[in-house]
Amino acid sequence: MRIAGINKNDVVNGEGICVALFTQGCPFHCKGCFNSETWDYDGGKEVSISDLISEIETAIAANGVPRNFSILGGEPLIERNLEELKILLSTIKKDFPHITIFLWTGFTIEELTSTQKEVTQYIDVLIDGQYNEKLRDVSLHLRGSSNQRIFRANNKDS
Repeated sequence: MRIAGINKNDVVNGEGICVALFTQGCPFHCKGCFNSETWDYDGGKEVSISDLISEIETAIAANGVPRNFSILGGEPLIERNLEELKILLSTIKKDFPHITIFLWTGFTIEELTSTQKEVTQYIDVLIDGQYNEKLRDVSLHLRGSSNQRIFRANNKDS
């Protein structure tokens, strides 16, 4: 899987302290994107799924500090990520059932394919929709623009 990087103590992307995984490659190229260096499909670095799981699980459990897990991009739900992302998320959910898993996607929930929906079954909080610079609102929780929506595992919109 190609990743842009991992932030092992992220207090911005999610709730509480999170381990944040930034995937590499994005088809959307939103104007004003805070992470445009992740757009290039050939950028970042290639990591094996076993090494990625090991690094993320070690970070989640480090120093006895409770951490959640966040996945951002680039675009996590691009086709080439789906198989490995499903393995990663199912493993994290099995090994750390009490943490909250967040995922940001430029796709709307209505646009998700059946394969993308299979991946999201392991997500507790899904933030959907492309960032829209004209709708930017820094006061929004977990979102950069007002068109984006938050879906929690209990199906409650935020």
